[in-house]
Amino acid sequence: MLQCNNVTKRFGAYTALDDVTLEIPEGKIYGLLGPNGAGKTTMIRIINRITVPTSGTIVFNGKMMTDEMVRTIGYLPEERGLYKKMKVGEQALYLARLKGMSTADALNELKFWFKKFGIQSWWDKKVEELSKGMAQKVQFITTVLHRPKLLILDEPFSGFDPVNVQTIRQEILRLKDEGTTIILSTHNMESVEELCDGIALINKSKLVVSGETDVIRRQYGDNKVELIYTDEQGRHTEILSGGEEGAATLREMLDKQVTINSYRELIPRMNDIFIKLVSGK
Repeated sequence: MLQCNNVTKRFGAYTALDDVTLEIPEGKIYGLLGPNGAGKTTMIRIINRITVPTSGTIVFNGKMMTDEMVRTIGYLPEERGLYKKMKVGEQALYLARLKGMSTADALNELKFWFKKFGIQSWWDKKVEELSKGMAQKVQFITTVLHRPKLLILDEPFSGFDPVNVQTIRQEILRLKDEGTTIILSTHNMESVEELCDGIALINKSKLVVSGETDVIRRQYGDNKVELIYTDEQGRHTEILSGGEEGAATLREMLDKQVTINSYRELIPRMNDIFIKLVSGK
């Protein structure tokens, strides 16, 4: 779906991105991770042609990215951008028209989404009357309204309570099931594990690691397993080396006729991998 080839971006003497190459597979959710200032937002802005790379190319569906192609992208920036004095319905319709939708099509889609989110009564409210979370919900709708082939979400859960976070997660998964390719930029590692098929981690302007989420989690494991068993003295937990050594210990336990409660591979969390790769700890 999207290829970022050897992308470098310099602002004077400062290098925001240094020869970064990414491949975003079609129909998947791809996490774009990194600490603040790593270069994630710069990459997103280059994809959207808000800024241009110093060198490198962006290829979208096999063709060099153009301004016209950007209209098929949905982009929810971290910096929220609704006009406070406009009414919600008027604002949403305006943004839909900017994406090339006809007024009739936009109204049909807005009716569907406003009903889905239970916000029909917001239509004539001014944006300045909305809470941060309410405005965020409106902006999410305007981002997906034109049914983009590529959806870029920068910290989409910011400002939401847990109930609305779950609602947005479900919508993201539903859009994926319908074939939308999604780039998710977030610091919420729990969301990365739950949603992302693959990830790319950028640190200090360079790509540190990229690939399938499960493969990366196993790659940074230390081949340990957790054995929980019960014997005459009670319940015990042991951390063992994986492979044949762990299997031998398990067979030994079975020979002793203890009760095996669980035996599982210990796979590191994305949060631990993030900290390890970014800080070296």
